[in-house]
Amino acid sequence: MEKWRRSERIVVMTKILLESPHKLFTLGYFAQMFQAAKSSISEDLTIIKNTLQDIGQGRLETVSGAAGGVQYLPFVSTKEEQDILQSLSEKLSDPNRILPGGYIYMTDLIYDPSILNKLGHIFAHKFSEQKPDYIVTVETKGIPLALMTAKAFNVPLVIIRNDGRVTEGSAVSINYVSGSSKKIGSMSLARKALPSGSKVIIIDDFMKAGGTAKGVLDLMQEFKAEVLAIGVLIDTKEPETKVVKDYLGLLELDKLDEINKIIRVKIKNNNNI
Repeated sequence: MEKWRRSERIVVMTKILLESPHKLFTLGYFAQMFQAAKSSISEDLTIIKNTLQDIGQGRLETVSGAAGGVQYLPFVSTKEEQDILQSLSEKLSDPNRILPGGYIYMTDLIYDPSILNKLGHIFAHKFSEQKPDYIVTVETKGIPLALMTAKAFNVPLVIIRNDGRVTEGSAVSINYVSGSSKKIGSMSLARKALPSGSKVIIIDDFMKAGGTAKGVLDLMQEFKAEVLAIGVLIDTKEPETKVVKDYLGLLELDKLDEINKIIRVKIKNNNNI
């Protein structure tokens, strides 16, 4: 292409920025790509910035200085967040989702890419002040949600296993006590999976008493990792006192009556963070 029109530059730059959140791009990078003046690129970025802000789909942050540039930060407006969580809470409040033993069927929702992408952006927005090196989760149902959150932060995902894998080499394993059933479980993480001293955010799909989350915190101490935040999609109203206190829950399981087929999931007010 001999000469890029402004509309073409804006389309390509928007695609690049949205696909690489939190990555810093210099004006020189785009100027060389499009063979355009930095002043023109700056004007293009202003248009992108204003448009994203107007439609509530993220924001462009400018970093000044010789090594500065621009980066895209995922953003979810308050209204859109409420709409997403309200829709999800209504779907989860369907009595047909109640399973024997007081469990909830939610696989269809937490494996839906369109829903997970939005939830990942919500977590990234909620934790926008944090700068994690990795997103950490525990197998298995929390993996898709954590992966989308890692994508929104543009960082790798680390998965803690219930047991060691031969293909992952030597691992660190610990025992933990489930906060609800008081059963002893084990979790394992390959030594090569997480560099010592890393900054991490823990993401999971469900929390009852917080025993698993406490186990993850203990395992992170073995790697000398700094836990910046903990986020869960759903936590339970009972027990009211969790083993882990500082966390962000998006939804709350307010009531589950297996006998009378009553289930109620509501949006959290997040006063616990």
